[in-house]
Amino acid sequence: MSAEVENLQTEAAIYNIGAVMRMTDIPVATLRAWERRYDFPTPVRTSGKHRLYSESEVQQLLWVKARLAEGMQIRHAIEALRRHEALSSKVASQPVEHLSPAALPPVADPGSLPTSLQTLTERLQLALFRHRLDEADRIVTAALALHPLEDLTLHMVAPVLFATGEAWASGRITIATEHLATEYLRHRLAMWLEAGPPPYATPPVVLACPPEEWHDTSLLILGVLLRRRRWPVMHLGQSLPLADLASFVQKTTPLALVFVAMREESAVQLAGWTQWLPEALKTGRPLVAFGGNIFVEQPEWQARIPGLYLGDSLQAGLETIDRLLRERAGY
Repeated sequence: MSAEVENLQTEAAIYNIGAVMRMTDIPVATLRAWERRYDFPTPVRTSGKHRLYSESEVQQLLWVKARLAEGMQIRHAIEALRRHEALSSKVASQPVEHLSPAALPPVADPGSLPTSLQTLTERLQLALFRHRLDEADRIVTAALALHPLEDLTLHMVAPVLFATGEAWASGRITIATEHLATEYLRHRLAMWLEAGPPPYATPPVVLACPPEEWHDTSLLILGVLLRRRRWPVMHLGQSLPLADLASFVQKTTPLALVFVAMREESAVQLAGWTQWLPEALKTGRPLVAFGGNIFVEQPEWQARIPGLYLGDSLQAGLETIDRLLRERAGY
């Protein structure tokens, strides 16, 4: 048995059934019925016979819930989860297949991540570049069983997306392969965005790209991470006309509006947001924030855009926006 699987089995059970209900939005009666009928999940019991669930069991419940949303019956969803977990333990215990220097760019610094996650990340990249989507599914399932979703989002999906773009730009993969890998990962992010824990009762955080910006995966990643922290999120996606966005903001009165600009052309468009949202500039409501590669590569652009610059990394942006949202919402 691998060390990762042993760690999984001994993972602390810390969530009572009420907490799990709030995290998954699955009623207590349903959780009890699934346990009684399908022996799923299998929480430990305290001396007082109260159920306690682990983080992995919460992730399993969210996975099954997502399958139900896709139309699968509960019995089949649980069977599929068990098959995935059986295959995942094999994937996690296999020897690493290192990529040759001439083949693909590295996905991360090997010293910066736990070995198991680094291994699974390399395997996911290789599976997608070889068009093996079934294998990619098994790898992601293994990773979900062994690591928090936040780590997968930041340290698996984000690096593989970056490596995919680099491989296409350098001619190592075709644009068809780049599209396949990117859309696969975007689908995963979109599913995790919908399957987050019950959100706070606050106005939403709106995520949008300015006109001429077609790269919104970093917004999707930020959205997943914000949903994991229970903030309601509305992801509007690519190249949104600012006039339409202003109308949307007026109707939804969001808590915050977050833009991403990756290129100079889209930063130029973003600089004009105050023309369409003058009240936000005047009152600070909603909070308007921004980030993206152009502000890292050309820092002078940070001062050209009205609003709050979120920082040079997704992690920094997440912490900044989360702190400001809590101040505004009183959490």
